[in-house]
Amino acid sequence: MVQRRHTRLTYRLELWRAAMQGVLETAATTFLLLIAVRWFQAGALAKGWVAAGSSIGLLASPLVVWHVSRKGWRSAQAAAGIAVAGAIVFALMAVMPWPPVFIVGSVAGLTATSAAIPLMTQIYQENYPATARGRLFSRTVMLRIGAATVFSFLAGRWLNAHLSHFQWLLAIFALAFGVSAWCLHQIPSRPLSDEGGTHPWRAWRYVREDRLFRYTLAAWMLMGWANLMMWPLRVEYLANERFGLKLPVMTIALLVGVIPNAVRLLISPLWGWLFDRMNFFALRVILNLGFALGIIAFFTGHSMPALILGAVVFGVANAGGDVAWSLWVTKLAPPTRVADYMSVHTFLTGVRGVLAPLTAYALATPQNLGWLAAGCAGLILVASAILVPEIKLDREKRRGVALVEDVSE
Repeated sequence: MVQRRHTRLTYRLELWRAAMQGVLETAATTFLLLIAVRWFQAGALAKGWVAAGSSIGLLASPLVVWHVSRKGWRSAQAAAGIAVAGAIVFALMAVMPWPPVFIVGSVAGLTATSAAIPLMTQIYQENYPATARGRLFSRTVMLRIGAATVFSFLAGRWLNAHLSHFQWLLAIFALAFGVSAWCLHQIPSRPLSDEGGTHPWRAWRYVREDRLFRYTLAAWMLMGWANLMMWPLRVEYLANERFGLKLPVMTIALLVGVIPNAVRLLISPLWGWLFDRMNFFALRVILNLGFALGIIAFFTGHSMPALILGAVVFGVANAGGDVAWSLWVTKLAPPTRVADYMSVHTFLTGVRGVLAPLTAYALATPQNLGWLAAGCAGLILVASAILVPEIKLDREKRRGVALVEDVSE
């Protein structure tokens, strides 16, 4: 009875928080970079740091998990505190629209959007039953995507006419953080277990001890590096005149925000259903192929239909990626160690998220962008090849379990 009540309350509050996360998602994927390029005319290094802001939060996540467990705080309480910090940062950016404040504030604000992710995964492990975890999570993802789609369209249209008033957009991001903090404060959760050791990098022992975890992280590193190199280049490719396009702000918002998010909104329930029922490694390989195809179409087609196709395919793959990236450790980790496993995953995502955009901005030129896209697609295929043997091993394991059950009966 208590578990069902916690599930219902968590789900209801997560629906509200998802809408706010959709608004904040547009800051990371579209508008902060767009403002940096079009208004502040930021250099490659500054743009790289803005693009890497969320990843810095992921890098900090093992320290967050360690500190929260050491202090004995509830997961939701700690996540709420991080959201409050994000609200303060965006509010300061809104009232002080200077280039250094904008760049540093963008990095700090985006850090707050991602530093608490392992804490949220632990909450899902505690409050959502395993048989419905993917389904419940995908429903909140749908709302997040819907909010991101609508907000991308409205904010893109408004900025297209009033780019100089971007401070109001930053104020909206601050408000979204504030509402998220209130929701998180109400979610039931337990203090994190501190049994794994007192060292801040204690979770890395599981990489050494768990072979399957280690192999999956290696494959994810290759796929994620390629994907995160091309992710910020979508805005650069469409907005910077040196690539020959320099599309209007509204068109960029459609191709980077509205179209992919609309597709994610439609397809997310399917991926949530598949996550609860399908072999995870087979699911991951399918998603990888989608990301590779989307990169090739978007960056090598050189036409509006190709850009739209790339945006659609990216939306399909990203819908599944939302669920897989956020919940996959619940398939491998012991229940009390989910936050630790997730902190390793998010840290490595942060490493590639910081370095990959900086590498992409340093390498990308109008002459080699197509080859860069092809190389990244190739890395994704290599990552898929690493996971293929695990599909077979998992099937053999399932057959073995079935045989044991038959004999015991």
